[in-house]
Amino acid sequence: MAGGGARSVDGARAVARLSKRLEGALGDVDLSLPQYRLLVFLSRRAEVASGLAGGLAVSPPTVTTLVDGLVARALVERTPDADDRRRVRHELTPAGRRLLADADAALDERLRSLAANLPAAQARRALDALEFWHAALDAEFERVTSRS
Repeated sequence: MAGGGARSVDGARAVARLSKRLEGALGDVDLSLPQYRLLVFLSRRAEVASGLAGGLAVSPPTVTTLVDGLVARALVERTPDADDRRRVRHELTPAGRRLLADADAALDERLRSLAANLPAAQARRALDALEFWHAALDAEFERVTSRS
């Protein structure tokens, strides 16, 4: 394939396989991948439901279902917006922050365990590449949300 297309396909396939491994690590701390994504999003800032839906690229009913489950577990709380009491903001509770830290540790452990299957230099490159993807996704998020 021209232009590294086969490489991109292999990378995409690796991401799909990797996500399944990471879902398993999250299951160990009793979180789903969508719940984890929501907690990560809220760790940056409190947000209204429409902002969550846009930032997570999911439908409003999906956000409601996710938030309801996390509120029931006392990981997220709903609070009236200080500027407009008709709007409800969602934010992490201290228990939510602790669980997010546990989830981050479980994911880090799983990634390092998988990378240990590679020679040391390749393992470092693989883990570094994830940091580059994190930066690219953050930049994309900022670009998309700045248009709203």
